[in-house]
Amino acid sequence: MSKRLRVVLADDQALIREGFKALLEARGIQVVGQAADGLEAVELARHVNPDVVLMDIRMPRLDGVEATRRLPDHRVLIVTTYELDEYVVEALRAGAAGFILKDAPPEDLVHAVRVVAAGDALLAPSVTRRLLEQVVPRLAAPTDPPSELEELTPREREVLLLVARGRSNAEIAQELFLSELTVKTHVSHVLTKLGLRDRVQLVILAYESGLVSVGEQ
Repeated sequence: MSKRLRVVLADDQALIREGFKALLEARGIQVVGQAADGLEAVELARHVNPDVVLMDIRMPRLDGVEATRRLPDHRVLIVTTYELDEYVVEALRAGAAGFILKDAPPEDLVHAVRVVAAGDALLAPSVTRRLLEQVVPRLAAPTDPPSELEELTPREREVLLLVARGRSNAEIAQELFLSELTVKTHVSHVLTKLGLRDRVQLVILAYESGLVSVGEQ
């Protein structure tokens, strides 16, 4: 029997927390704790070590962005009313593995939790492109590319640039005449060599270091 996923819910509205709890537990996902603000969320996550922290953005005492920043070793899924507002962008930069809207269909929330728990980033290519439009203008002047880039093979560098431009694994596979499994392996190697957790961080690094720029297709 497979291990049940364990989730912490962080939202300042009890009604929303209870709604999410009922939804997730009906699908076999265990809610191991609830927090009404960011400080509680950080303390609780460190104590119970869940597979995923479902984190609201706007909360008292400590917002979801700073709470995410204080949980670098946890998988955080941002739940928000606003699609890609500045707080969501900052949460992604702080290490969140993705985000989902509060009014998303129930099955989308369950899927999101499973994807993030599995170690993947929940960021569709179309969302990646919108993320870039909002993140890049706020970035400082490009920094020097990290020295670890020199460790990438030519093929891995190709894959990195395509991920940064918002391509999905399927699109990369088609463009480079590779299988999706091979592309996934290349992405994994790139993340490991650069010391990054997921595609979100890879995209941001590529733009921060000037490897790609807005408008590149």
